[in-house]
Amino acid sequence: MPPDQTGEIHDRLADFTTNSRVILISLMAICIGGLSAVVAFALYRLIGLITNLSFYLHWSWKFSSPAGTSLGYWEVLVPVVGGLLVGLLARYGTEKIRGHGIPEAIEAILVGGSRIEPVVSVIKPVASAIAIGTGGPFGAEGPIIMTGGAFGSLVAQLFRLTAAERKTLLVAGAAGGMAATFAAPVASVLIAVELLLFEWKPRSYIPVALAAAVAAALRIPLLGHGPLFAVNAGVSAVTLSIGGLAVAAAVGVVAGLGSALLTTLVYGFEDLFGKLPLHWMWWPAIGGLVIGLGGLIEPRALGVGYDTIRSLINGQMLGAALVGLFLVKLVIWSFSLGSGTSGGVLAPLMIMGASLGALEAHWIPFGNPGFWALISMAAIMGGTMRAPFTAIVFALELTHDVNALPGLLVACIAAALLTVLVLRRSILTEKVARRGHHLSREYAVDPLEVLRVTEAMTREVEAFSGDALVEDAVAFFHDTGAGLQPGKRHHQGYPVIDLAHAVLGLVTTADALRWAADGWPEGAVLADLLPKTVYVAYPDEPLSRVADRMARLALGRIPVVRRDDGSLVGMVSRTDLLQGRLRNLTEETDRRQLLSADVRVWVRSPERHKPPRPDAAIRRIELAGNRTEPQPVSDG
Repeated sequence: MPPDQTGEIHDRLADFTTNSRVILISLMAICIGGLSAVVAFALYRLIGLITNLSFYLHWSWKFSSPAGTSLGYWEVLVPVVGGLLVGLLARYGTEKIRGHGIPEAIEAILVGGSRIEPVVSVIKPVASAIAIGTGGPFGAEGPIIMTGGAFGSLVAQLFRLTAAERKTLLVAGAAGGMAATFAAPVASVLIAVELLLFEWKPRSYIPVALAAAVAAALRIPLLGHGPLFAVNAGVSAVTLSIGGLAVAAAVGVVAGLGSALLTTLVYGFEDLFGKLPLHWMWWPAIGGLVIGLGGLIEPRALGVGYDTIRSLINGQMLGAALVGLFLVKLVIWSFSLGSGTSGGVLAPLMIMGASLGALEAHWIPFGNPGFWALISMAAIMGGTMRAPFTAIVFALELTHDVNALPGLLVACIAAALLTVLVLRRSILTEKVARRGHHLSREYAVDPLEVLRVTEAMTREVEAFSGDALVEDAVAFFHDTGAGLQPGKRHHQGYPVIDLAHAVLGLVTTADALRWAADGWPEGAVLADLLPKTVYVAYPDEPLSRVADRMARLALGRIPVVRRDDGSLVGMVSRTDLLQGRLRNLTEETDRRQLLSADVRVWVRSPERHKPPRPDAAIRRIELAGNRTEPQPVSDG
C-alpha cells in the first residue's frame, strides 16, 4: 500500500497535539513578557507624569491621585481637554485606540489573524495615559493588555508563524502586561485562558504562563515587590461557617445584579452617544465634562484609584462616603466609557465592587467591612467579565490573604451564575458582538475527538476493481453503460481495490469527466490512471483527524483501511462526520430516568450488554468485465 502522505503519526495517539515547536514559541514569549513589563512600567510612569502636570502643575513621574488637587472648579476642564486630545488621536491616528482594550484584543484574535497594527502599540498607551492622567475613572490594565498584545503581535509578525502561534504571542504580551501591572501572574494566565486564547492547550498556555512569570519577576526592579493592595493583619482573617457561605453567596448575587447594571449602563450610554448629531471625535470631551463634574462631588472617583481600593479593603471607608463613591464612580465611568474614550475596566470594577461590599457590611453581623469589600470586589469583577476563577485568584494575588478563599469562591460563582442567566453577553464581548462577530465562551472537548472512525464509518461499501476498464468506469459515472439503470450511482466517488481488498485510490465523477474530455490509453484499467498518493483513514483514529484531513484535501469521502494489510473496511463521508455532533447533541438534550424507586438489579451477559459489531461488506461494482459477489471483511 502506498505510504500515507498526511504528515501525521497515526500509530501514536496522545493526549495532546503539542509538538517541540512549543519550545521556540516559549522562548519568544519569554522575550515578549520582558518587553511587556517595560511597556507597563512606561505607561505607569506616563500616567503619573500627565496626572502631575494636569492637576498639580509640576513635572514628576511619581504616580499620584487627582483627589488632592487644589485647582477648584478649574479641574472640571482637565478631563474635557483630555477627552478632546483622545478624540483627536483616534480621529487622525487610528480609531482602534477607542475602548477599553480587551474587546479590541479579542477582535484581533477572532477576525484579524492576531495581527495588530504597529501604530496601535504607540498611540494606544499615549491616549490611555492622557485619558487616565487627566482624571478619567479608568484602569491602566486594559490599555496595558492591548499595548502588550500589540507588541506581542508586532514581534510575531516579524517571523514566519501560523495564525495560532501569533495568537499565542499576542496573548503572551497581554498577560505579561497585566502581570507586571498587578504582580498577579497566575491571574494573568487565567484571564488569558478565560478571555483571549479560546482554547486550553499546552501549545498556548505554556508560553503565556512563562511570559507572565517573567513579567512579574521584572516588575520587582521596575515597580517594586509585594502585593499591590496589602491587607492589614486581621482585617480579613475571617473563617466562614455554612451560614457565612450563604451570606457570601448573597453578596455575590448582589454583585451579579451590579454587574448587569454596569453592563447595561455602559452600552446604554454608548447608544445614546450614537444618536448625537456630532462626530464621534467630540464624544470623549463630552464624557470628560461629566467626569469633571463628578470629581467636584467625589474627588476619589477620579483616576485609577489604587489608593482608594487599598483603603476600601482595609476597612478605612465607612458610611455615606461609600454611597457617594459608588454612585459617582458608576455614573462617570459608564458615561465616559460609553463615549468611546480609552481606558480599562478592572480598577473601576474593583472600586465599585469594594465600596458596595463595604456598604453591605453594615447589615452583616460578622466579619468586617474590609473582608466583605474584598469579597464583593472579586465577585463584581468575576460577574461583569464572566471570569470567576480569574477574579478569585486575582483577589488572592493582590492581597495575599488565603483566608478569604471560601468566601471568594462562593461569591464569584454566584455572581457569574446570575450574569450568565440574565445577560446574553459580558461587558467585554458585547462590543465584539456589536461589530458583527459572535463568539462562544464555552469550551468543551470536540465530540469528534472522542469518537473513533470505526464508530461512525459506513461498512457497506461499493468499490471498483483495479483491473476494471476505464471506459466502463466512465460509462458507469454517466449511467449509460455496464447494463446499469439511471440512478445506480449513489456517490461522487468510489474506492478502487485490488484482489486482496487493498485500497489503490479513489475515483470520482471529476476523474470520469476529465478522462472523457482528454481521453485515455486504449485498454487502460483504473489502476493505471490513479494518483500514486493514497489518502486513507484508520478505524482506531479519532474522527477529528479524519475531518481535518478531508478538509485540507477537499475530500468528500475517504476510505478506511486496516493498519496491518491496508484492506478496505469502510468509508467516511461528510455525513458520517456529523455522527459525532449528533451524539453530543443527544447527550445534551435526551433526558432519561435511569433509576426508579423500585430498583432491580439485572445481570446481563456481555453479549446482550454489547452486541457484536457486524463485519464490513465490500461489494465490487459490477462493470462489463467484473462480476463479483459481496465479500465480508472484518475491520479488526
